[in-house]
Amino acid sequence: MAREENVNSARLLRSFERRFLATRGLRSFPWQSLEEKLRDSGSELLLDILQKPSGDSVTLSESTAIVSHGTTGLVTWNAALYLAEWAIENPAVFTHRTVLELGSGAGFTGLAICKMCRPRAYVFSDCHSRVLKQLQGNILLNSLSLEPDATTPMQHQGHDTHNSESPRVTVALLDWDTATAPQLAAFQPDIVIAADVLYCPETILSLVGLLQRLSACQKDQRAPDAYVAFTIRNPETCQMFTTELGRVGIPWEAVPRHDQKLFPYEEHSETTILKLTLQVHTRLGRSP
Repeated sequence: MAREENVNSARLLRSFERRFLATRGLRSFPWQSLEEKLRDSGSELLLDILQKPSGDSVTLSESTAIVSHGTTGLVTWNAALYLAEWAIENPAVFTHRTVLELGSGAGFTGLAICKMCRPRAYVFSDCHSRVLKQLQGNILLNSLSLEPDATTPMQHQGHDTHNSESPRVTVALLDWDTATAPQLAAFQPDIVIAADVLYCPETILSLVGLLQRLSACQKDQRAPDAYVAFTIRNPETCQMFTTELGRVGIPWEAVPRHDQKLFPYEEHSETTILKLTLQVHTRLGRSP
């Protein structure tokens, strides 16, 4: 019985910690459960809750509205939290590598990777001016240095004196429909990631087209792996994405679910990550 009580207390403690670190509203905290526990265990649990939060943190400026200024990119969505958790559990995927994030939004996933996974360089990207402005502010809020030229983030690689303990960070304006091969080639990513970007057929087609061009412009270099995280709100949307990947010859596989849960996203939502293997030989269009 004592063991069960300890397990329940630990769960309650983690629940408070996650909500505290994510600066969730006080109404979302499990106050009733805490009150019931305090009747049995006294003040020790309360002291644990007050003293527990520790470690590194990510500071974000976000919109209070789901849709604001014509975009959904000013808030953090569940898949961004889920992908950040997976990255923290698998830092070797990102360590000393160049990461390109598509549709960065508020920037939570990238900031977590920059702080916890030690990438060599990180490129945040989006196409909405308000999102890009907020991204730049969030990067500075987290004491990361922002490179001035977002279009060619690795141009000084040959004589790089950058502090290896802190990644080279850039913010790029990247429209998936109009991005050119030279623009994509300049990023030279080892890893490509995206979270919660599959919300309509038009976006899926644009994303798959961009991944095609990104793999095609790598020439003799090894094409990057891509990790796309999304919450399954509509199975047909997920099916369309995998169908389009198959149509253009991009192999994919589901990433096993990770063990740790660090952030307070919705328990009942089904979120997954697909690993895409981009291939250098992918061709655009048909041969004459």
